[in-house]
Amino acid sequence: MCRNIKILFNFEPPATDDEVRAAALQFVRKITGFTKPSKANEASFSAAVEEITMVARRVLYSLETNAAPKNREEEAAKAKARSQARFGPPA
Repeated sequence: MCRNIKILFNFEPPATDDEVRAAALQFVRKITGFTKPSKANEASFSAAVEEITMVARRVLYSLETNAAPKNREEEAAKAKARSQARFGPPA
């Protein structure tokens, strides 16, 4: 599950709210072990996702760097090349 959490810092354009929320959702899924919580746990699960989204946004906006912003397409191509080297070409 956590392999789906992408690096969100230092990209141009910056990470969107949807990307930050998706990372928070994956994190909560990982630590709870739930892909979809039961009705009894749904409120706690959703609250955790929202709180982690807010904290993640706050940390992303507060970080500073002197490095040039990364390009999303270039980073995706690098990730695809790493995946192919590790697992072979797609079937």
